[in-house]
Amino acid sequence: MGAPLDQGIPLAERMRPRELAEIVGQEHLLAPGKPLFRALASGRPYSMVLWGPPGCGKTTLARLCATLADAEFLALSAVLSGVAEVRAAVAKAKTWRAEGRRVLLFVDEVHRFNKGQQDAFLPHVEDGTLTLIGATTENPSFELNAALLSRCRVHVLKPLSAEALASALQRALGDAERGLGQRQLLIEPAALQRLAEAADGDLRRGLTLLDIAADQKADGETIALADLAAVLTESYRRFDKGGEAFYDQISALHKTLRSSNPDAALYWFCRMLDGGCDPHYLARRLTRFASEDIGNADPRALALALNAWQSYERLGSPEGEVALAQLVLYLAIAPKSNAAYVAYKAGRALVESGGSLPVPEALRNAPTRLMKELGYGKGYQYDHDSADGIAYSQLGFPAELGEQRLYEPVERGLEIKIKEKLDWIRARRREASS
Repeated sequence: MGAPLDQGIPLAERMRPRELAEIVGQEHLLAPGKPLFRALASGRPYSMVLWGPPGCGKTTLARLCATLADAEFLALSAVLSGVAEVRAAVAKAKTWRAEGRRVLLFVDEVHRFNKGQQDAFLPHVEDGTLTLIGATTENPSFELNAALLSRCRVHVLKPLSAEALASALQRALGDAERGLGQRQLLIEPAALQRLAEAADGDLRRGLTLLDIAADQKADGETIALADLAAVLTESYRRFDKGGEAFYDQISALHKTLRSSNPDAALYWFCRMLDGGCDPHYLARRLTRFASEDIGNADPRALALALNAWQSYERLGSPEGEVALAQLVLYLAIAPKSNAAYVAYKAGRALVESGGSLPVPEALRNAPTRLMKELGYGKGYQYDHDSADGIAYSQLGFPAELGEQRLYEPVERGLEIKIKEKLDWIRARRREASS
C-alpha cells in the first residue's frame, strides 16, 4: 500500500484553495465581474454572512478574504467559544488596529451564538475595529439578530454539483504538490462519478472519501467502482433534523402532495426517511395534511392516515414504512379542499373577537326544574319532529352575532354534494327567518 503525502494532514486540508480561481461551484458569487469577486480581488472585503451547506467553501473563502486584504485573521467557533473568547478576540483586534493592521474575524457556526454574544460584535463592526465574516448552515433570517444582519451582507453559497465535485476530485488525484499526484493513481470514470454523487455537494466529504479510497490501493493502481463498497458504508445525503434541510424537505413533501403530484411526493417522503427522519413525525404530518388540505373533499383520507400510522406502529421499520408510502400516494391523488381548515380558522377568529357571548336560551341545557323556570331551553325546536328533520327557523349563534357563514365547501370531491346540500339548507333558513 502507498502512503499519502503529508501523512497526518487530511487531503481536504492540503487541497484547500489558495486563490479565488481554485474555488469551484460558486461562480454566481466569484466569477470575474461579480460584486463579491471585485471586492475581494481589490482587497476590500466587507462584513458578511456566508450561508451554505457544509463543505461548500465558507471557511476557505473567509481565509482568502483575509489574505487578499493583507489582514490579520482571527477565527472563533461559536460551538466552542463563549463571551470570554469573544472579548479576547476583540481585545486582540483592538491591539492590531492600534498598530495600523486590518483585522478580519471569522466566526464559524455563528448562528449558535445567542443574542447577547451576537450583539457583542456590533460596536466593533461599526467603528471599524474588525471586519466580521460569519459562516452558517442555517437560514440567517431565523438564526441571526436583525441588528447584526443589517450590518452584514448575506451571500448564499451553493452545494457543489456532481460535475464540480468530480473536477475537484480529479485535480486532487493529479496534484503532485498537495494532492495524490506522486502516487500516480488512476480512477475509473464510474468510480469518480460515484464518489462525486456520494459527496452530495460537500467537497470536504468528497476529498475525505477519495483519501480513504486511495489508502486501499498501491501506487500506480486504479480505483475501481467495486473498490468503493468498503468506503461508502453509509448514507451521505444532506439532512439535518431540525435544520434548514429538514424544513425545506417537509415543505416540499406538503407542497407536492397539495399539487397532486404523487411521484414527487413519494420522492420527498423517501428522501426524509433516507436522511433519518422519524417515521412517526412523517405519519403525524401526513395525518394533519389529510384534514387540513383534503378535509371533506374525501373524508376517507383522515381515516386512512390514522390506519397507516397505526400500521407503522404495529409493523415497525421497514415494513411499516410501506403503509406510509401507500398513504402518501393516496393523499396526493385525493381531491383537495382546505375548506374545513379555513372554516376552523374563521371560527377561532370569530370567538376571539366576539368575547364570551351568552348561549341563546333555546339552545341552553335544562336538566332541572329551576333552569326550565329561568327560561333555559325555552322555544327549542326538536329537529327530528320537523318535516325535513331540520328546524330551519332555529338560530344557532348568539343573538349579538347573528347567523354567520364559516364553512364554504369547494366544488371538488365529496364537497360538491356537501355544497349542494348546504346551499339548499341555508336557503331554507333564509326563507324561514324572513
